[in-house]
Amino acid sequence: MIPVYFKQQSHRTSLAIWLLSSITLFSLLLAACSNGGPTTSGNNSSITPPTDLITSGILTVGSDTTYPPQEFIDPTTHKAVGFDIDLITEIAKKMGLQVKIVPTAFTTIIDDLAAKHFDVVISAVNITPERQEKADFIPYLKAGESLLVQKGNPKHITSTDDLCGLAVGVQKGTVEQGVLQSSSDNCLEQEKPEIKIIALEDQAAVVQLLTTQGAVATYQDSPVTDYYVKQHPDQFEAASSAFGEDTEGIAVRKGDSEMLKAIQTAYNQLKTAGTYHQLIVKWGIANGEITLIDRRRNIA
Repeated sequence: MIPVYFKQQSHRTSLAIWLLSSITLFSLLLAACSNGGPTTSGNNSSITPPTDLITSGILTVGSDTTYPPQEFIDPTTHKAVGFDIDLITEIAKKMGLQVKIVPTAFTTIIDDLAAKHFDVVISAVNITPERQEKADFIPYLKAGESLLVQKGNPKHITSTDDLCGLAVGVQKGTVEQGVLQSSSDNCLEQEKPEIKIIALEDQAAVVQLLTTQGAVATYQDSPVTDYYVKQHPDQFEAASSAFGEDTEGIAVRKGDSEMLKAIQTAYNQLKTAGTYHQLIVKWGIANGEITLIDRRRNIA
């Protein structure tokens, strides 16, 4: 039986009420479905975030933001940008977190991580046995080493063997600084002058040595060399192709299995989705991409 109330309504009014009721019911059903479990839309979160974050809802990240194209400060926005910054931001999104970048000196960055100044580190950190004693790592990029010189390569440098007696810039605390010291020791063993190593905190200041003729070369990861050559082709060139190959990793505190698992899972999802490759292409570091073959070799 139709209630008396509806009998007294016009056809148009009855239809409007029916439509409104239907829309309301549909909305309730949709809401019920959407609350049924985790979602990858909206904030794109699909991984439960670690419980011991320094700040709830935020992934606090330590990074030496002087190392383009991986991490550097955009001169216009004054914000951290680069491949590493984009990657860790996408990783954080998978956990429903925002990102806070904490600019940090590279020489103390792993110790600062251990002291809980931040949750993770992404800063072109080569994975070495010494660093693995202090932190755990998620491999995410390959990088060789190369020499940046003035355009025309006036000293005809092709390798570290050619650096005896010359001034060379390098960032403090890097693998390259150690390589230069070993090369300098070899110079002395061959009764040649030692390399004049100029180690600075800031990679941008290291490269500035070339423009002021304070050094004849700088030594750094190959993506950095390639970046400066691309940005300033009339000033700089690579002394040779990259040599050696190191694996860089996102660092988490030693023994923090919850953070390690969350970062690794998010990274794996980004690789599967193609996001990782898109960022590689965006920043022009295709030679550093970790591929399926590398993963089978347990690089990542």
